[in-house]
Amino acid sequence: MQMDFLKRLFTSSILLLVMASFSQCSSVPKLQKEAPISIADVYYQEWIAGVQGGGSGINLFISVSDSDITLETVYFRGEVAKLEVKPSNPNQYIGRFKTEMNQPKDIILSSDPKEEYGNKMPQKKDKFPFELADNECVISYTVNDEIKYFKISNIKNKPVINYPSAGPKQD
Repeated sequence: MQMDFLKRLFTSSILLLVMASFSQCSSVPKLQKEAPISIADVYYQEWIAGVQGGGSGINLFISVSDSDITLETVYFRGEVAKLEVKPSNPNQYIGRFKTEMNQPKDIILSSDPKEEYGNKMPQKKDKFPFELADNECVISYTVNDEIKYFKISNIKNKPVINYPSAGPKQD
């Protein structure tokens, strides 16, 4: 009788484990086969501030034809950014991504733990939902309260913008 109970428990555990592993597969968002809008141009451009600690990043530009669909977020190189409409061109979206280079250094390292009190904890990144090449991105948008996704490949890379440093102060 006890052996029968153990067999049922073992079988139930295996069945539960298999069902849980299949449910994890559905957490990856489904990509549409085609973009729902006509995309005119897509490119990214890296930039670096000319001032120490001024920052750096990558701007991703997406030009679309007139559309009823509003693009919301972009997934690119392991990062996610909200898409903004360019003020001077309502048919162009920009996704802005900060990079580690030339960021302000506000970490205090000391043998005295009290001096390190104001340091921020490193942020753990969430698991990225897509496998993408460096020249690919995924765009999200919403239709009838349902979030949908499509992929853009072969994104062009434009030359880096090196912003000039601030000139000497004029008194």
